[in-house]
Amino acid sequence: MSIETYQKAKEIILSNEDMADFVGGRTNGLIKMAEGKLGLKFTGLYLDFLKTLGAGNFGAQEIYGILKDDFENSSVPDAIWFTLTERKETGLPNDLLVIYDTGGDELFCLDFNKLDENGEPKVVSYVPGMKLDDQVYQVIAHDFGEFLLGLVRQEL
Repeated sequence: MSIETYQKAKEIILSNEDMADFVGGRTNGLIKMAEGKLGLKFTGLYLDFLKTLGAGNFGAQEIYGILKDDFENSSVPDAIWFTLTERKETGLPNDLLVIYDTGGDELFCLDFNKLDENGEPKVVSYVPGMKLDDQVYQVIAHDFGEFLLGLVRQEL
């Protein structure tokens, strides 16, 4: 659960170009704009993901990030647009950032309310439409690196 886990995931992605389709690194300006729009501060591993890969998919696994500066009119895998939409439509709490849609009943989110000792948010599940009092926020991964490595290995 560390930078090594994340680096391993990134190595696999970069060495399997035929399976990887990412928009590429996003600029610091665009990242700051996204943070301002959401009222969140991206940290460590996810910040590196945004700066190096941006957003995209590895095989069938879509990992949400930042596409462009039009956060109102976008589509998946735009984490900013999707998170803002979920806030409006399902009451998604402001400390969650949607990074993955399971295609089922739940979304996987970075929980900026639950940071580890390195300032990394946990990846938790959120069920749109479920009352906030009933949400369990099951921990899916201890940080973005562990989550990404799990997705990437699943595709290989």
